Amino acid sequence: MSNTSSVSSAVSRHDIDIFGISKLIWQGRRLILLLGTLFGLSAYAYTRLVTSEYKVTSVLRPVALNALDALNRSGVYTLPPDKALTRVGSALESYGVRSGFIRANQALFSNVQRPGVTMEQSCESLIRSSLKVITSAPKKGGFSSALIHLELSYPEGVGGARILNSFVEYAIEVERKKIEADLNIIIENRLAELGDSIDAARAEYDVSKQARIAILLENDAVQRSQLQDELVALRKQLRAGRMDRIAQLKEAIDIAQSLGIQKPTTPSGVAESFRAGEGPTMYTEINNQQIPLYFMGVEILEAERSVLLKRNSDDFTEARIAQIEREMWMLQNNREVEVLERRENEEVFLSGVQPIRAEIARLGKVGSLEFSSIQLVSVDRKALEPLGPIKPKKNLLVLLGVVFGTATGALIVLIRNSMAARRVESLGGG
Repeated sequence: MSNTSSVSSAVSRHDIDIFGISKLIWQGRRLILLLGTLFGLSAYAYTRLVTSEYKVTSVLRPVALNALDALNRSGVYTLPPDKALTRVGSALESYGVRSGFIRANQALFSNVQRPGVTMEQSCESLIRSSLKVITSAPKKGGFSSALIHLELSYPEGVGGARILNSFVEYAIEVERKKIEADLNIIIENRLAELGDSIDAARAEYDVSKQARIAILLENDAVQRSQLQDELVALRKQLRAGRMDRIAQLKEAIDIAQSLGIQKPTTPSGVAESFRAGEGPTMYTEINNQQIPLYFMGVEILEAERSVLLKRNSDDFTEARIAQIEREMWMLQNNREVEVLERRENEEVFLSGVQPIRAEIARLGKVGSLEFSSIQLVSVDRKALEPLGPIKPKKNLLVLLGVVFGTATGALIVLIRNSMAARRVESLGGG
């Protein structure tokens, strides 16, 4: 009893007696060990009952520039590596992409369903609450590039690494299909625009061809009309000349008859006939004018007049008439018009369409680009199965339980001895 009192008095003093406390704890070691063991076992039981939680991570980086070279060199769609990474990151955060992944991969979430909720709701809750997408920009002046960190926390029994890797592949494929669809739409619109340009060139060619044919035919018609007018005028001129000639012949015949000139003669010959019976006379005739027509004599003039009256056409008397008829015959068929109308492959005559056709051929090759071989991002680190859970920390919890139980036991021992010392003091005072 004296020993207990001395220890209690040591505890109650302001100066803590470490030796006394240690002695008290040693005396109550069974209780302390018991509580430490009980708390340790309780912590261990808790770690056995609670569901373990694991975490896997994955890292995405921008691809090398040459990985997107085939797409960027198309001249239709430009996608730098950083932008491709950003687009994939947006797809990873998209609710629609996540829902689509869940619907397309129900087998991966076979151990996720919770009681009272549907499979899709359980999967959505897991992806929404446990998947983190962390984007880090490149540091200024450093060598690091933009990164996307993915973290997925999941309960025991779920293939988290497989889910995360499959989700990354799914998001990349979704974005790749979007880019392919965008490229195809751009190409279709561009091809439609180029097709409209070719149609416009074809319409312009048709109009110019018809205009050329119309101009040629119009020119031929004008030339024919002009030649026809010339022919009519020339024939009227010839007929008028023939009628004038007949009138001249009639007048000459009358004069010749009045002079009694039946045969062709000359002025000197006529003079001799009038001086018949006179002595011989010598005449010299100097005449630089044309001899009048009636000197031809009635017989010749009658003969010419009779022929002229019987003539049906004067065409043979003018060489220009034959030339006009030749030219009019040539104008009956325009060979250039015939060639233009007989063209079969008129596409080769379209002007300015060669560059358009070359662009159409180039876009056709771009449209056949194999998108499955295009790498949008580089998976720097794939998700791997973790070596241990992140919660609970079993060894730490057991250790904390033992420590807490031991501390609780020591505290109980000290409190109990302190209360016993106070009772002894109160009894001694009484």
